[in-house]
Amino acid sequence: MQNKAETAIGVDVGGTRIRVARISADCRMLDRVIEPVRQDRAGFVAQLLRLINDLRDNACAVGIGIPGRVHGHSKNILSAGYLDIGDLDLAHEVSQGTGLPVRVENDATMALIAEGRSRPDCSAGLVFMVTIGTGIGGAALLDGAPWYGGGLAGQFGHIVVSADGEACKCGRRGCVETFSSGTALGRLIAEAGLPADLRAEALLARAEAGERHAQSLLADWAAPLQRALQSLVSVADPKLILVGGGLGREMTAALAGIPDESHWFRVPVDAARLGDTAGVIGAGLAALDLPDKREARVP
Repeated sequence: MQNKAETAIGVDVGGTRIRVARISADCRMLDRVIEPVRQDRAGFVAQLLRLINDLRDNACAVGIGIPGRVHGHSKNILSAGYLDIGDLDLAHEVSQGTGLPVRVENDATMALIAEGRSRPDCSAGLVFMVTIGTGIGGAALLDGAPWYGGGLAGQFGHIVVSADGEACKCGRRGCVETFSSGTALGRLIAEAGLPADLRAEALLARAEAGERHAQSLLADWAAPLQRALQSLVSVADPKLILVGGGLGREMTAALAGIPDESHWFRVPVDAARLGDTAGVIGAGLAALDLPDKREARVP
């Protein structure tokens, strides 16, 4: 049983920033820091070790959420998008540098761990999460525990929704990430001639006030994701799909304005509750679940 006094370091590596926080077993952030992320291999590891050691206090373990493809069973980092850490044994590097046990997961898995602990409707059955940020991530819980399929389940941002769409970094065309991510929303805003600093919530406010141009833009952003989520429903029939990440609430609102194409594949969608803090909180909670956390040593 977890000791309520135990804390762990949670790390959430995002598209432009890295968040590091000390997390309690009851999901509180006790200390935290956010700064631009170093993208080169050596710089990233050095930054990570510095931030963890600055905040560690009495922390007993470290959890790190990484964007990209992390094998759920082996924890191997196959790719991390813009970060040059593919094939790096990050858990070993951080454990060597801190003396603490380390758990590495995909960042969306970490976010879903936090969301799952915060709401009783995630404790049983199959629950999916889609995170909307610089890209689109995904994760699954089965009866409250992360479900990886063969190891890499949850790459929901790479569901193809248009065969003639834009090229995706995965090598294919038309992945939903190229249509419905935060990056895609920025492109749509620029193409519409709107201010580059226009935020999604302001766009929603314009749409709610009846501005047709804003309504059309939001529909262009959200409709491809709706089609991707309908595909998830047709294949796996989850009890719930949470939409989270930095733009999770805005995307949930945009999805609500799009009519269902078919009642066969109605999406049981809800906004995630923890916003962009879910990843760092979940990383800390995942670290606290490590069986060897009490064997931590101070280097």
